[in-house]
Amino acid sequence: MTTESIIGITSGILGIATVIWGVARYFYNRYKKQPLTDLFKQLVDTNNSTKVHRKILRRINLRLGGIIKDDYIQNFVLADRKKEALFQDICVKNEIEPNKEICLKLLGADSPKSRDYYYSHRKQDATQQPQEKTVYPSATSNEGQTVYMSELLMDRHPQTCKNLLAILDRHHVNYAFLKGTKDIWCRDYMPVQLESGKLIQFRYEPSYLKGNKEWEESRSNVKDVCKKNNIKAEISDINLDGGNVLICDGRAILSDRVFGENPEYDKDTLVKELAQLLECEIIIIPSLRSKDEDFTGHADGMVRFVNRNTIVGNNRAEEYKYWQDGIKKVLDTYNLTYIDMPCVINKKDPKHPDSAIGIYVNYLEVNDLIVVPEFGVKEDKEAVAVLQKAFPDKQIETINYNDVALEGGLLNCTTWIVK
Repeated sequence: MTTESIIGITSGILGIATVIWGVARYFYNRYKKQPLTDLFKQLVDTNNSTKVHRKILRRINLRLGGIIKDDYIQNFVLADRKKEALFQDICVKNEIEPNKEICLKLLGADSPKSRDYYYSHRKQDATQQPQEKTVYPSATSNEGQTVYMSELLMDRHPQTCKNLLAILDRHHVNYAFLKGTKDIWCRDYMPVQLESGKLIQFRYEPSYLKGNKEWEESRSNVKDVCKKNNIKAEISDINLDGGNVLICDGRAILSDRVFGENPEYDKDTLVKELAQLLECEIIIIPSLRSKDEDFTGHADGMVRFVNRNTIVGNNRAEEYKYWQDGIKKVLDTYNLTYIDMPCVINKKDPKHPDSAIGIYVNYLEVNDLIVVPEFGVKEDKEAVAVLQKAFPDKQIETINYNDVALEGGLLNCTTWIVK
C-alpha cells in the first residue's frame, strides 16, 4: 500500500469521524444539555402543536425519571394554560410533590404557591374519597364527571377546542381525549352510561352514513375505540346512537327514529327491551319526517331534560304542525312541562346543507356547568336567559362553536360524559 493511499484512507476515516462527532454533539446538546426550564417553556408555547407538546412532555418525563403518567402524556392538551398553572396541573394529576428541587428544574425558581395548590387539592381529594369502592359509580353525582372528546376535535378545530378546554379549566372540569376515533361525534358511538353507572354499548350502524363511501369510511369502529381507551361495556345488538338517548331520574327520551334504525324489531318489543337495558321508563318523541330537515333524528337536537318532569326544547311555534301535535301528545301522556328555546336554523347554505348553526339545545351539561353555543344573533341572549331560569343553580357559559356546527353537530354531539 502506497503512502498516498494510507494518507487518503486516514483522511477519509478522520472526515467520517468528524461528521459522526458533530452529529452526536448536536443531538447531545439538543436532548441532553438543553435545560429543563427551556423544555418547559417550549411546552407552554402555543405556537407548537399538541403532537409537539406531547413529544416535549415525553422528553421532560425521561429527564425526570418517568414520574409523569403515560395516560397524562397521551391525553395532554395545553389549551390556554400558562407556565405555573400547567406546572400545578402536572403535579396534582401525577401526584408529584412540587418541592423546591422540582420547581427549580421546571420553573427556574421555587414556587410556594404551587405547593399550597398541591396540598389543598390533595386534602380535598382525601376528604372526597368514598368509604367503599363501587364497580359502577353513580352518573347522577356532580363529582368526578369527565368530559371526553375525540382527539380529532383538536386536530380539526384547534382554536375552538382550546376555547372549550379553557372553559372547562375555569370550572375545574376533568377532560380527556379518546384515541382511535374516525370522527368527532363521540356522543353517538361511545357507550351510554346509565344512572347506575353501567355502560351499554349499542350497535353503531346509523342509516344516515350509508350510501356514501366517505361517510361510511368515517364511521368509528366502536370495538377498536373502546379497546384503545380501555373501556368495557355491556354489548347490545340494538342499533342506537348515543345522541338519541337522554336520561334523567328514571326516564329516557328517544326519538322515533330508533324504530327506523331497527326494522327487525316490533315497536313494543323494542321499547320493552330498551326499558330493561336503560333501566328507565322510555319516552318516544317524534322526529321530523324529512331527513333533509333532520339528518340524524337525534333527541339531543330537539329537547333536553331539566328534571324528570320538565324538558327544554326548540321553539314549538317554529316546528311543523304534525310535530307540534306529536310532542303535545307526549307531554300530556307523561305529564311533562315544555320550556321553549330559540331555534334559528338556516338550511339555505348550499355548502353546508347539514349545518347545526342555530340549535341552542345541543349544549354541554357537566357538573354544575352548562356551555351553550352562541351564533352572533339576537337570540343568543334569549337562549342564555331561558337556560339560566331553567337551571338557576348552574353556571352558564357561551362559546362560538360555528366551525364545528357547520359539519352538522354541536357541543353535546362532540362530548361524552362519564363518571
